[in-house]
Amino acid sequence: MKRLLHFLFAAAVALAMLPVDTQAHFQLLEPAPWINLDRLGNPQKVGPCGGNPTGDNEAILSGIVTEVTGGSNLHLKIQETIFHSGHYRVALSVNSRNELPADPTAVEEWTDRGLYSVWGVIQSPPQIPVLADGLFTHYPVGDQRASFRPETPMDPWEADIPIPNINCEKCTLQVIQFMADHVYNTPGGYSYHHCADLKITADPAKPIDDRWPGQAMTND
Repeated sequence: MKRLLHFLFAAAVALAMLPVDTQAHFQLLEPAPWINLDRLGNPQKVGPCGGNPTGDNEAILSGIVTEVTGGSNLHLKIQETIFHSGHYRVALSVNSRNELPADPTAVEEWTDRGLYSVWGVIQSPPQIPVLADGLFTHYPVGDQRASFRPETPMDPWEADIPIPNINCEKCTLQVIQFMADHVYNTPGGYSYHHCADLKITADPAKPIDDRWPGQAMTND
């Protein structure tokens, strides 16, 4: 028992002594986020969409809803303001943010600094409600894990995300960063979170994608 308590104490001390720059951050530049962010992209820890841990976000709501044509591509632009290895995932909810998937499952290991993430599971191919996974993958390996650290803020990463041909008055587009070589955050786990509000109008020249909630009724 004494050995276990000593081990837990040592692990807690190791985690407490981690440098601040182990905390990654990113900005959602396009589409516009649902809340106003600071220069680092905060607040972004709490899932599923960032914001204040208390849930009181009235003072920072952006009020921006991006209009999108269903069956087209939506331009995504993000920027890491504090670097950390990992990858990004994009998901969409139609009726409620409760439809958003859980954060990626993490493979973990004990290190001399405590419990850390190694890598996160990537859906290939992505399954609804995930639209894209494994974006902007950057996992330094071997000796790079200790030495690879580009200057930040990094150049923005950009991608075109396929949007299903659906009708949705106010969908939620979720963009998360999974962080490898990272201590577990409370809240947020190994992921940082941003969201954007979308109004999606289906392209009448294309069939409705009835795999998404409530869409079969809109296909005349």
